[in-house]
Amino acid sequence: MIADFGYGVLVVTFLLALFSVGTAVYGARTKSYLPERGRSQSGRWAESARRAMLLTFPLVTLASLALIYLLVTGQYGYQYVYSVTSNSMPMYLKITALWGGQAGSLLFWSWLMSAFASAVMLRKWERDREFLPWVIVVLSLTLAFFLALTIFFENPFASWWQTASGEVAAMFRPAGALPLTPSDGMGLNPLLRHPGMIIHPPMLYLGFVSFVIPYAFAIAALITGRSDDRWIRLTRRWTLVAWLFLSLGLVLGARWAYDVLGWGGYWGWDPVEISAFMPWLTGTAFLHSVMIQEKRGMLKQWNMLLVILTYDLVIFGTFLTRSGVLSSVHAFAQSAIGPLFFAFIGLTLVSSVSLLVYRWNDLKAEVEMKSMLSREALFLLNNLLFMGVLIVCFWGVIFPLISELVTNQKVTVGPPFYERAAAPLFGALMLLMGIAPLSAWGHSTLKTLGRAVWKPALAAALVVVAVFAAGIHNAVALIGF
Repeated sequence: MIADFGYGVLVVTFLLALFSVGTAVYGARTKSYLPERGRSQSGRWAESARRAMLLTFPLVTLASLALIYLLVTGQYGYQYVYSVTSNSMPMYLKITALWGGQAGSLLFWSWLMSAFASAVMLRKWERDREFLPWVIVVLSLTLAFFLALTIFFENPFASWWQTASGEVAAMFRPAGALPLTPSDGMGLNPLLRHPGMIIHPPMLYLGFVSFVIPYAFAIAALITGRSDDRWIRLTRRWTLVAWLFLSLGLVLGARWAYDVLGWGGYWGWDPVEISAFMPWLTGTAFLHSVMIQEKRGMLKQWNMLLVILTYDLVIFGTFLTRSGVLSSVHAFAQSAIGPLFFAFIGLTLVSSVSLLVYRWNDLKAEVEMKSMLSREALFLLNNLLFMGVLIVCFWGVIFPLISELVTNQKVTVGPPFYERAAAPLFGALMLLMGIAPLSAWGHSTLKTLGRAVWKPALAAALVVVAVFAAGIHNAVALIGF
């Protein structure tokens, strides 16, 4: 009964998300962004969409609690519970098994998405009512996509059944099948039985899902033709929160890998590890470049492109982990949802870039860049270096897939490729981190920049001398200082 309840709640939530999309679009077409006194009931469609969006969080919470109950009570008659828990597992691992397998992690993704979407819906919309329906559309479509994957393809509430042809997992009883209830489960993958399981995956998911919010506002700005920086101001905190969580997730994952994977270090350039790193690169570049738009009215087109890339890289990273197309210690098994992820990425990327192209002329810079040594120019160079690292990472991830598709041979892109290709770019980034904040906005010359830089440069040189005298003679370490 608990499983039936959880599954039913997910179906209702999915329908509610689709209802939000339809009513929000109608509300945008009729310009009924918020209810007003004296307005007819037919003019409150956008408000209905907002309230429907608010309902998704408690509903997905109920479904998640239902699955947690099945996990902690050892209901091994359900395929997901059997695959990720066992009698010997401690309670904290049984709870974290919610995101320890593919079906549960998709439900957890949906729960976080509904939580953040509901939080956005609770803000005051009086000043930005034209954004509301389109923000709802983006958030609801993203939520509906992940709910659809959970309901139709990776159902965590599916039961085990014994049929004449063998064991099958299904939500409803197949003809002639008998319920199968093992006395114990398989348990989590041994690599996942680590305290890091409590915090590392949630941090990554929080970072991934949070980046959906800036994307939703960016798309709303493109659709409504708002070329100012209002959408950036509205999402600044969300962007910072997303970046913080994703950064923590990467750091915690590196620490976990050091403990259990035997890489001999914190970072092994694993494909799925890189897939979480790529949206961090574009998100970091976005955080830098939005300052230029706010202060100088520049890089509007670039910022839109960055936030679109970040969103699609989040979905791309989720796709790589769950499709089974890559060989990685982080990846889940081969799954039928890979093509669906690929289609969703293609749809969102094409539609978003098309909107950006349509509004391209409306997003022209308000002022021109006057000096290549100004702070905005150096920040732009900083962005380009981040994009260079992104290209290296993206090519290293997809090259094995292209090679297998073309030559039918599997190849591996190992750490030496990434280290040789990305190290110079990271070195240049480190240098710019020290120089760019010291440059002036608007106009800067080599002379004025030199006056600002020479004291910190002298201090850095003295530190290098002191470190060398202390016995550290490694050239890379000294250059880093």
